[in-house]
Order: sequence, then structure tokens, then C-alpha cells
Amino acid sequence: MTVDAPHVIWFENLGRGDVARVGGKNASLGEMVGHLGAEGVSVPPGFATTAGAYWRFVDANGLKAAIEGALNDFKAGKASLQETGQNIRRAFLRGDWPDEAAHQIREAYRELSNRSGAVDTDVAVRSSATAEDLPDASFAGQQESFLNIRGEAALLNACRRCYASLFTDRAISYREAKGFEHLKVALSIGIQKMVRSDLGGAGVMFSIDTETGFDKVVVVNAAWGLGENVVQGTVDPDEYQVFKPLLDNAALAPIIEKELGGKTLKMLYATGAERATRNVPTSKAERASFVLDDQEILQLARWACTIEAHYGMPMDMEWAKDGNSGKLYIVQARPETVQSRKEAGTLKSYRIKSKGPKLVEGLSIGDAVATGKVCLIRSAQEIERFVDGAILVTETTDPDWVPIMKRAAAIVTDHGGRTSHAAIVSRELGLPAIVGTGNATEILHDDQDVTVSCAEGDEGFVYEGICAFEVEELSFDDIPETHTAVTLNLANPAAAFRWWRLPADGVGLARMEFVVSNHIKVHPMALVRFDTLRDEEAKRRIAELTRGYADKTEYFVERLARGLARIAAAHHPKPVIVRMSDFKTNEYANLIGGAEFEPREENPMLGFRGASRYYSPRYREGFALECRAIRRLREEMGFRNVVMMIPFCRSTKEADRVLEVMAENGLRRGENGLEVYVMCEIPSNVVLAKAFAERFDGFSIGSNDLTQLTLGVDRDSDELAELFDEQDEAVKWMISTVIEAAHRSGAKVGLCGQAPSDHPAFAEFLVTCGIDSISVSPDSFMAVKRHVAAAEAERRDTQAALAQEPPS
Repeated sequence: MTVDAPHVIWFENLGRGDVARVGGKNASLGEMVGHLGAEGVSVPPGFATTAGAYWRFVDANGLKAAIEGALNDFKAGKASLQETGQNIRRAFLRGDWPDEAAHQIREAYRELSNRSGAVDTDVAVRSSATAEDLPDASFAGQQESFLNIRGEAALLNACRRCYASLFTDRAISYREAKGFEHLKVALSIGIQKMVRSDLGGAGVMFSIDTETGFDKVVVVNAAWGLGENVVQGTVDPDEYQVFKPLLDNAALAPIIEKELGGKTLKMLYATGAERATRNVPTSKAERASFVLDDQEILQLARWACTIEAHYGMPMDMEWAKDGNSGKLYIVQARPETVQSRKEAGTLKSYRIKSKGPKLVEGLSIGDAVATGKVCLIRSAQEIERFVDGAILVTETTDPDWVPIMKRAAAIVTDHGGRTSHAAIVSRELGLPAIVGTGNATEILHDDQDVTVSCAEGDEGFVYEGICAFEVEELSFDDIPETHTAVTLNLANPAAAFRWWRLPADGVGLARMEFVVSNHIKVHPMALVRFDTLRDEEAKRRIAELTRGYADKTEYFVERLARGLARIAAAHHPKPVIVRMSDFKTNEYANLIGGAEFEPREENPMLGFRGASRYYSPRYREGFALECRAIRRLREEMGFRNVVMMIPFCRSTKEADRVLEVMAENGLRRGENGLEVYVMCEIPSNVVLAKAFAERFDGFSIGSNDLTQLTLGVDRDSDELAELFDEQDEAVKWMISTVIEAAHRSGAKVGLCGQAPSDHPAFAEFLVTCGIDSISVSPDSFMAVKRHVAAAEAERRDTQAALAQEPPS
């Protein structure tokens, strides 16, 4: 063996240019050890065997002939894929180590043990193929890894098993599909000091949102014990999301999502010669606790940003937390190869037109809709009976399932998170999938017609029957520029990232009540007065939802702040106008525990709603929780782009009272850049526009309520439907009057409503009035943008023509 062709190279002597020698995985570990350690990124020490060592093993044992012969028989149809793989793997496992290779591996292992301060230190033994982790060779889990390996004999045996795993059935079929020559792909082995995450936790993280491609978040999945359960999708992990642009400020904690996973199992070290690891049930306390605290989440997110910046591309990383020392480590990093390669110029939008009963729900992967018959497969032994084009339903998947996953219309699993095997492969295949349903294999059955919908945000749903849906392809290439801002109406935090690529000018209306009803579900006063609640069933449900919160009001504040943060993050730093709660009393009463706190009204539309609640003894403490959430959103998380908006404010006296209550709760207009808008939806807002403009920074015209109250028409009445017209001259007078008055007072004014998307003439009217912004639903954005551009062009032409006319 010559000096310039070693069998073993330490990580610190490797870099990303060494893929041909040690494969992508080990080259990346070397790159991080050599370049990112100084920036605080911790990577466990270790070394890699070279591709040359692999070829030396193959030559020493005469394996080329065995491999070629087996593959020729397979291609000639003389042997099945299973027989071919088994024969080649058996030949590897019977092979003997060349003396010089075995010697160098033993010597390096002893040195690693010395560095670790232990005899026969525990190591992870991971495969790293020389064609692995390249943009066109990205499928997860092609080769094997072995954890908690101790001793020289066990290490050499694990390395031999890694070599054999280059010819698993899935690896053979994958290379055949990709056109890689089997005898031109070598295998390097990474031998890395084990992090005692069996006593702590581990998981996966991405420096990009894996569902939407939103590139300003880090997504972290976490479970107790060794990380293989997260990668394989055996457990439902915690999920954390962190907003990257605000991470540079150490005073901020921009964690925009913390979702507790089930984490029913954890992988530990095993004792005895047969098994290196084993799975055990987690405790009730572990299932109810987050694996990482906020500072650990932020540290991992900062490392993800550092790694992404170094590589110059979105990254897919594995991390581990040592339970003895409490330290965090990055144990793998590779380029993310799905979302980062999607073309940014188009967006497909799926919409369910009719829905059957909802059968199961879980985490949505992708944003498409698929229909078909269920094919329920419980184990890999049954995959031969899969029917092409069916909806694959199973407990979990691993790389052995890839051949049938390619043939499925959609995938539904009981277990797994967004970084599980099923999720990763589904993304790569472009298939909609729903993972972590918990009970799909119990509820769904073979040959059942279902619709799989991933088009409704972070949650995916399986509906009974074949539902009607439509697909629209939106192209960003020909969107015109407009002087008038066109913003979005958003409510659902789960779907906020879906629209990040739309070139909107911000969010003109973020509806707080959607977050309250869907993500919190509890009436805020029922949390404030929990101890005196009379409704025992409501009390039980609240106790269950708020488990882990010593202060039950913190449940409301935290979930509201994080829900709104996702909307604020999607369009940061552009303004995001958050309307404070605007439930009617009958809607508030439907929240858990709400009936005890709401009066019964004959006409809730004109009753105790909007601004009147915020200073009332009936709800003042509930509004204080809303204010706490906004303050946390702006000051602790850093979303200073959030603008507050007060709905249904009937008088200037009421405006003064609301602003006073806000100030008592630490939200004073003008301080820390806080802007406060008012909804213009009552004729008094128009009549006293100048006085309202002295108290607020802007108006948002709510055209539905303003039309209703101007014309005296109940907008929900079928009998009066033809009289409800936002283009009525009286309503247009109201709109043009408030725009003019607002501008004279230096206040901004916008409109949120459907009319500009339905009626080009209405968009033209708003532009002629000089409105500052129009806020619309995302699916109407393109149409409104074009209507506004056309109206602006016509206005310019008219003005130019008038300028050329001779004076009379």
C-alpha cells in the first residue's frame, strides 16, 4: 500500500471535493469538521474508509466476477431481484479483509478511542456511496448504517455489512433506474464517535420548508433516543420551525411553531452480542414533553443557517443531543434536493370542490389532491399485491417500499413526521402523502374509494369517496407591476407558506379569529376564569388541551402568537395587518367554555362585537391576552412588520377607550414602530373619517359590512341577495369619500373584499379613487393584479390625453 493511497482518512483531512474518494456523506462531514468547527458547529470526530479500500476488498475476494455473473443472470431473467441481491451480499459477507485495510481500520479505531478517553469506544458505522447525495441520486436510505458498534472485531464486521448493503434489492433497482453502472459505484464507510442520544434525543432538520420550499425557515424534527426512528418514520416526532432572518439578533426567539409529537418509542443501546440497538416504549412524561428547549432549538437553527451559508444551498441535516453532557452535535449534512430544485416561476393550486365525510387526518406532504382506491399493505412481505395507481395505506415505510411507492397515486401512513422516509420519498416522487395519521390502517380498508387532500395547509385529510377538485397553474412570469399595492387576505397559519412565492405586497388582512377557533379552540375568558368554570365537560377538555401549561392563559398567548407568526413570516418584512378578534357572540359561545361568558343576542351582527368588547368587563381580560400575544409577536419574536387593526369601532369615544386599554397592555401606537389601523365598515367611520384618522394610522375598508350598513341589507339574507351590491352608488360614495378624507389627513387606506376580483370595473373604480392597497384571497391575486394594472394604465392614458388638450 503506497503512502498516497491510504485506506483510511480522518474527517479533518477531508473536504467536499473528496466525494470520489469517500462519498458525499463523509466528504460533507470532513468539510464541516475542517471549516465549521471554528464557527461553533459541533461534529463528532471520526474517520472514513476510502473507495480504494472498497475496491481492494472486492479484488482480494474475487468479487467482481461474482457481481457480474449475478447481475447478468438477473438481466437475462434467470434470477429474481431478491435472489440476485442475496447472492451478492452473501459473497461480501463471506469475504476476508485484506491485511493492510484491516490494520489501518483497527489503528484508526484505537486512535479514536484514545481521543474519546475510552477503550473500545462506541461508534456509528455509516455507508457513503460515491454516487450518493448527488442532485440526481438523492433517494433516502440506499445503504445501511449500524449504531453502537464496539470493539475491533465488531467494527470490521459492521464495515463488511456496509459493503454488502451496496447490493440490497432497493440499491440494485435504484441504480438500474438511474442508469448507474454497478461496478462504477464504490462505497466508503464513515466511522464516527457515537453521541449518547440514546440518553437524550435526536432528529433531522432542513434549512428550507420541506413542503412549500419557503426558504426563510429551519424545520427541526425531534424524538427521544437515537435518531433512526425519526429518519425511518417509526415515531411521530416533535416539530419546530424557526424564522431565519431574525436569528442574528440574540435577543429574539423567532420560533414560529412548536408542535408536540407522539414519540411513542425511543431507540436505545442494546446489551448482548446480537443487537446493537433496541426500541422501547417512552414514558408518559416523555410523550408529554418537548425533546428540545427553546435555546436548543435556536442553537440548531443557527447551525443550520451557518451550514447552509457555507455550502451555498439548502441543506438536509441530522443532529443528536448527548444525554450525558447535554451537548448538541450535527452528525450528517447533505444538500436538500427536492424543493430547492423546483422552478420558482409557476405554482399549481389545487381546490377541492366537494367533500365527502372526513375519515382520517395527519401531516400533509406536498400540496396536491389524489383520488383512487385504497390498497392497505401492513408489511413489506405483502407488497407484491399492491395495485398500480392505488392509494397506498400502511403503518410506516422504509427503503424496501420504494418500488411500490413509485406506482402509488398517494401515500397514507399511521406513523412518521415531515422528515420520515415516507415523507421524503413522496416529495421526491411528487406524490401527495399524509403521514402520522395514527389510525389510517384501522379506519381505511381495501378497495375503498377515497380522496387524499394535501391542498388545505399543513394538515392533510382523507375524505370518503371520489371528490371533485380543480387544478389551476399560476405563472409568475407575466404578473404586471402596479403602483397600487395588492396584498393577501390570510387566516390559516398552516397554509401561509403555501403562498410565499406570490409577489404580494404583504398581508392586508390576517384574521385572528381563525387561529383562535382552529388552533386554540378555547374561549379566552374560560382560561382566565378556569377555576370557577361551571361546565365540567368544558373544564375537562381545557385541562387536556392545556396539559403542560402551569398558567392556562399562556396556552392562549403562545398558540396565538405562533399561529400569527407563521403568517407574519411568510411575507416579512412587508406589512402584515392583523385584525384583532371579530367573533360575534354566537361564534364566541361555540368556543370551548364560551357559553358561560356570552350574552344571547337576537342580532349578533350588530351586537357585542369588535371594539366594544375590548374595554368591556365581560371581555377586557380576554383582550389583554390578545395584546400579550401581539406584544410577544412583535417584541420577543421580532415581527415588527405586524400592524394591529381594530374592527367594528363605532365612535371616536370607543376608539379612545380601546387605545387606552392597548396602552395598559404595553401596546402604545407609535412606540417601537407600532402602527394601528381601524376597519372602515360603519357609516360613522366615513362621516368622521378625519377624526378617526387622528387616532389611527390607516383604514381598511370592509366592503361587506359597509355595504350592509349603508344599504340596510342583511348580507346573509337570501331574500335580499339581489339588493346587496358593493357597486351600488351609495356604497361607492362612501368608499370614495373615506379615501379622500384619509389622504387629506395623511392616513393610508385599503380595501379587503371579493369585489375587485369579481368585477374589473370595481377595481378600476378603486384605482381611480387613489386607494393605496387592495387585499384579496390568494386564489384571486393574479386576476386582481391584472385588473389593477389595466385600470392604472387606462388612468395614465386618460391623464396624458387631458394634459395634451389645449386650454379652453
